[in-house]
Amino acid sequence: MENEPITKLIDALFARVHFGDIMEQAEKQNSRFLVSRRGKPKVVILSIEDYLKNVIKQPELITTVHLIAKKAELNKLTDEKIDIEIESYRESKNP
Repeated sequence: MENEPITKLIDALFARVHFGDIMEQAEKQNSRFLVSRRGKPKVVILSIEDYLKNVIKQPELITTVHLIAKKAELNKLTDEKIDIEIESYRESKNP
């Protein structure tokens, strides 16, 4: 079972300076960040998995397929490889 997201309160300056680290923590540690400016909450940073599961509310099957594809690293195809796959498919349909 996945761990529940942890929400961390940070200010905008910290978010700007440490954005790469924040992105990594959101993705790998299932953290959420509530970013404030002058003490007022402005935005939330969360992982795409968290967003798909809790914000978009996709049908569970679509979310599950997406997460399985990500774990299998199918989301790492380059544009060039995608173009090759598309061209190969088109050629198979138009002999």
